[in-house]
Amino acid sequence: MNDLICKFEYYLKEGKQSSANTITSYIRDVSKFFAFFESKDIQNFERCKSAVNDYIEYLQTAGKSTSTINRTIVSLRVFFGFLISANVILHNPVESFKSIKKTKTLPRILTNKEVNLLLSQPKCDSLKGYRDKAMLELLYATGIRVSELIDLNLSDVNTLLGFVYCKKSKPERVIPLYQAAISAVENYVKESRPLLLNDPEEEALFVNLNGTRMTRQGFWKIIKHYQQESGIKTDITPQVLRHSFATHLLENGADIGVMKDILGHSNLSSTIVYAQLIKKDIKKSYIKFHPRA
Repeated sequence: MNDLICKFEYYLKEGKQSSANTITSYIRDVSKFFAFFESKDIQNFERCKSAVNDYIEYLQTAGKSTSTINRTIVSLRVFFGFLISANVILHNPVESFKSIKKTKTLPRILTNKEVNLLLSQPKCDSLKGYRDKAMLELLYATGIRVSELIDLNLSDVNTLLGFVYCKKSKPERVIPLYQAAISAVENYVKESRPLLLNDPEEEALFVNLNGTRMTRQGFWKIIKHYQQESGIKTDITPQVLRHSFATHLLENGADIGVMKDILGHSNLSSTIVYAQLIKKDIKKSYIKFHPRA
């Protein structure tokens, strides 16, 4: 099995030219599927449709999100498609599986007070503190995705003019920075980054303690650490900070079309979700304070 998964990884990288994040997700999902059934014989791949059903039911029972389950279905469909191309099987047992319909839920956000509390956690008394402060400030200042944050190179941030350039994104975009974020990045670049680097030629803006580019997993651990330190009960993820950024700007009167461009959304419907979140808060206040509500 391990040999097939290795060949699958090579197929994704060389044959499909998939992104590193996609490859990691597919390999993780397929590996978890087979690990779940390691005590059972499912070597006859074309007859393991029932095994996939059992696994999907297990994920649902375990409380996994709809997006996680749907991604797993896609990962397995691609894997079995690979087996067809490799002449291992003739039919894809997952071909008829349909994605589970998502229940529309509004995104979780932090209050302004919680954001300020979180951003105050990293202390600029160590190399790590300077870096973590800059990463959190930059994330909330721009609302960029975690993948965009760790993909930034030193040359992508202009602190003199006060903007960050997301050139690896589609669409590419330039996002302004507020002064506290500018200062945090400048302090990190001056006081911390040169001492953290393993290679002076490293282009990455944010590096780990080994001196190489920060990873998604590394940043997730950082943000979870500061959530715990802050005592904030809301489960904080990079996406929660992105949601908070968008909602707070719209609350303060930002144009929704401008927000669409800043967030890098392909259509306005994705941005309108944040406006719905604001309307929900207005309704809560109305019900709470109107004497006849």
